[in-house]
Amino acid sequence: MRLPRVDPLRRPSVVRRAWSAVGRTRFGRWFGIEVASPTDAFLLAHTGGRVRLVGPLPTALLRTTGARSGAPRANPVLYFHDGEEVVLVASSFGREHSPGWAYNALANPEVTLNGWPFRAAPVTDDGDYERLFALATRVYPGFSDYRRSAEAAGRHIPVLRLTATP
Repeated sequence: MRLPRVDPLRRPSVVRRAWSAVGRTRFGRWFGIEVASPTDAFLLAHTGGRVRLVGPLPTALLRTTGARSGAPRANPVLYFHDGEEVVLVASSFGREHSPGWAYNALANPEVTLNGWPFRAAPVTDDGDYERLFALATRVYPGFSDYRRSAEAAGRHIPVLRLTATP
């Protein structure tokens, strides 16, 4: 599968801005949690990444190994590039718990994104975290809403950096 480069500084298209606006509504959040996330893992895997319910949002299929079970897991994630590395925001739509894929990637950092091998690591430097989160909100403005919701629930949203492996 391809992994198109996503430049967070590039102005998003009108369609992506409109899609992002819908995603920030109550219905959009429900749709993302209940419909798009479970369905997109299947669609991305079976169409080579060409079809997904989240329209023009930069989405890829993250494959991890279960932290406790050791079983393979597949989850659709929004992503963007920071230089040669890929950045993922483990927002879980602002819910009180981080998504399982984040726990899995930190426990077993050898992951694939659209079939490409990477090593996952948490962003721990505060300055780097804030810079990357600001870039993430340019890719999908809903991350700022999710951050407020997560903070109200007492959760810090993890940001992961993926470094390509040979």
